[in-house]
Amino acid sequence: MQKENEEMEKVELLIGRILQIGVIVSAIIIVLGIALWLIQGGSGYPHGIFPHRFGTVTSGVIAFKPYAVVMLGIFCLILTPVLRVVVSIYAFAKEHDQLYVWITTIVLVILLIGMYIGYLGK
Repeated sequence: MQKENEEMEKVELLIGRILQIGVIVSAIIIVLGIALWLIQGGSGYPHGIFPHRFGTVTSGVIAFKPYAVVMLGIFCLILTPVLRVVVSIYAFAKEHDQLYVWITTIVLVILLIGMYIGYLGK
């Protein structure tokens, strides 16, 4: 019983760390993108044209385009809670709580479907 409690405490700490690190990394990337924007004096794209797909954002980041760097930071921020849901599924499975494993899995599927629909919309 005590071993299970210690393991669950470790998982809870891991979930907290994931959220902290995800937000910090995202903030750093966004700040770097804003700094590039100020240094370069623009977004790196023609007026009114911005990348919205992951492939174009990735190629923009490689080319040091400020808007693409900011978008990468936003993508990281969006993916942080998704990763938290994945770790929660693991935590509930370790607790042998099948009801919450299913509920959390459904939440993950809904998140992924929503992201996919959003991807198709752009």
